Amino acid sequence: MSQYIMALDQGTTSSRCIIFDKQGNMKAVTQKEFPQYFPHSGWVEQNPSEIWSSQFAVMMEARAALGINGADIAAIGITNQRETTIVWDKQTGEPVYNAIVWQCRRTADMVEKLKAGGYEKMIRERTGLIIDPYFSATKLAWILDNVPGVRQRAERGELMFGTVDTWLIYKLTGGKVFATDYTNASRTMMFNIHTLQWDDDILKLLNIPKCMLPKVKESSSVYGYTDRVVFGDEVAIAGVAGDQQAALFGQCCFTQGEVKNTYGTGCFLLMNTGDVPVDSKNGLLTTIAASESGSIKYALEGSVFVAGAAIKWLRDELKLIDTAQETEEISQSVPDTNGVYIVPAFTGLGAPYWDAYARGAVFGLSRGTSRAHFVRAVVESLAYQTLDVLRAMEEDSGLKINELKVDGGASANNFLMQFQADILGGRILRPSVIETTALGAAYLAGLAVGYYKDLEEIRENWQVGSEFAAQIDDERRTKLYGGWKAAVHKLLRD
Repeated sequence: MSQYIMALDQGTTSSRCIIFDKQGNMKAVTQKEFPQYFPHSGWVEQNPSEIWSSQFAVMMEARAALGINGADIAAIGITNQRETTIVWDKQTGEPVYNAIVWQCRRTADMVEKLKAGGYEKMIRERTGLIIDPYFSATKLAWILDNVPGVRQRAERGELMFGTVDTWLIYKLTGGKVFATDYTNASRTMMFNIHTLQWDDDILKLLNIPKCMLPKVKESSSVYGYTDRVVFGDEVAIAGVAGDQQAALFGQCCFTQGEVKNTYGTGCFLLMNTGDVPVDSKNGLLTTIAASESGSIKYALEGSVFVAGAAIKWLRDELKLIDTAQETEEISQSVPDTNGVYIVPAFTGLGAPYWDAYARGAVFGLSRGTSRAHFVRAVVESLAYQTLDVLRAMEEDSGLKINELKVDGGASANNFLMQFQADILGGRILRPSVIETTALGAAYLAGLAVGYYKDLEEIRENWQVGSEFAAQIDDERRTKLYGGWKAAVHKLLRD
């Protein structure tokens, strides 16, 4: 049997490739950032060709770093930034427009019209999602309506729509496979999560030709094989999941009630709700979880739009830090934020508020506010936003959350993890391998080709790396969180 699983982790700001052995150890890691484009306020775009070229480059670098060829790779798993929307020509493979990124808010007016038309209940019941610019459907409708000639070409069957996973599968297979998985489809606002089909009524409402849409498959299944020009061998693409569902799987949250948070560009919390979709009354989303073949699982999800992106803002725009790693020491250099709260609503507020028009704000500035207070307030905002979602999950599920599994880049920040435990009043568990998004994709691919025999074999790989327990009392916790809630509510529209 081949020695390794290759995971392609195509994120919002960079493409990565991680090669794992059977025990889930990382044997090679390569990463390449690619540009983001901001044509107007609230708009975010990427070049699909730059997404592909960066992902291809890191694949080749990782393979070369280990000195392996295609025969040494049992399968490839793909995990990706979700909701980002790409449309390309079926014959040439050329994109017709830049990728519209999940963060982009350009369709806010379209969303308001759908809400005014009374479609919220129908879309919520069928897709598990609220109507929001976040999801792919209105982004695709915007491309059809605003890029000259595209609608006519789409209706003639000449164009393909895909989220980033579909784009990568298409490119890796030399255009032979046009497919997505249940998790990514469930984030488009066009997919019925109960019938597991594209929803004809929603497509008609948005005037989207069904012929543009990819085939939808289980997350753990063989999608196709890489073109021989990629590795010299045909390698199975056998696991596909949106990044957050992949992280839930990589954290081995296989049973009902288990919760994880990924601290990436955004913050994304998922709770496994088992075989039954839970309808949220608190602004959360109902979505499909990645699972082994033959099993459909559901999850509750809360999305925080700006998390690690706020740290990047401190570094790139404000020049307050040189590296993200500095924020841990800087935050610990002061006992608190001196009353400062920063709400980083740069692209609106996600769960549980869902205000597309909210923008970032700073509260509590005084003459005594220092750089350290400002940096600490930004870091703490990640924990506060996470707690907002956890409280909503508790209400929807009826389950008390005393334990949270964490991963993603910012979970390496010990100050943040301790503050998260303090403000939650529970335990934070950080695994020894925090690259659980890529690991989840690897596990899904490995299951599909028999590299792993079952979930229990995978669960044996999961190990706690660090544990954080609450160290403040209820009175202090209530006061801190109360200040945060007051700051957020000053941003919200009446």
